[in-house]
Amino acid sequence: MDSPFPKSSSAPGEGRILARLLPNGVSGLSAITYQYPLKLIAPSRPSETKSVLVFLLSYGGGLVAGDTMDLKVNVEAGAKLSVVTQGHTKIFKSATPDIVTRQSMHVHVASGAALCLLPDPVQPFEGSVYEQTQVFKLAKDATLCLLDWVTQGRTARGEDWSFVRWVGRNEVWATGDGSGAGTDRLLVRDAVILDGGPRHPQLNSLRESMHAMGVVGTLLLRGPLVKSLGEFFVSEFAALPRLGSRDFRSDEAKAKAESDASSPLERWRAGRLEMEKESKLLWSAASVRGCVVVKFGAPAVEAGRQWIGSMLAQEGSISEIFGDYALLCVK
Repeated sequence: MDSPFPKSSSAPGEGRILARLLPNGVSGLSAITYQYPLKLIAPSRPSETKSVLVFLLSYGGGLVAGDTMDLKVNVEAGAKLSVVTQGHTKIFKSATPDIVTRQSMHVHVASGAALCLLPDPVQPFEGSVYEQTQVFKLAKDATLCLLDWVTQGRTARGEDWSFVRWVGRNEVWATGDGSGAGTDRLLVRDAVILDGGPRHPQLNSLRESMHAMGVVGTLLLRGPLVKSLGEFFVSEFAALPRLGSRDFRSDEAKAKAESDASSPLERWRAGRLEMEKESKLLWSAASVRGCVVVKFGAPAVEAGRQWIGSMLAQEGSISEIFGDYALLCVK
């Protein structure tokens, strides 16, 4: 018997988020759709919130082998959107290496708009195969704050980078002006390939090549609203002590630094440096074509979460621009 209902035009795993600026000046959602295994939740909120919040989830708390998720996000002019998760994105085991779990996100952020994507890390289980692609196209004065990180797996079960393969790619593009005079320009393409497959006997295994790191991540910043945050990361990285380095500052500069040693920033920095040393956390920051790219790694997930959370909280821009709830996953 044929169904009397029209065939659905949507496909499994497809989703769409459309954020816009409402007449009262508050960001809201004009469209939000999703299909299994993707799930999106937009909680009710008071009108004075600084951005519209969406939870990015999956049914059952993870993706089984062969699942595909394809999310399209549009943030219209002047709107602000925050996307978070409710826990690790779990990637379950694949029966064979050719069964790949995939997740893609294509984002357009219009003039004066902003997107903050600070999720929990991806947690690939032993034997899993996962590929992730995230493409962000930004107008000239659009803003992006993106955190992308992955863990070693379920440590309670003895997993230590035991998956088959994890591939992640993030691209940030500057869009043309829409008149045909300009074309999209690639600013950053950040690709990470973690392959746990068989290797030459003289090469380190994936576990050995990670040098006891339990989580690795990338923070990408672009746009006017996170300009000060990017400068903060770059300046803090420049201030890190260097082995064998000489102090070329003048006596006057040294004296000023000593007098500032008791300032709240210096006290916070000293505590953070001690935490980085104790937890063996490593990180770097660099400016690349108008973007700031921060790379970090830590032996434990909570050490990485504490570090990135303390950096964002100390500078304060994310909470001020998007609201405290944008930081839910890094607290």
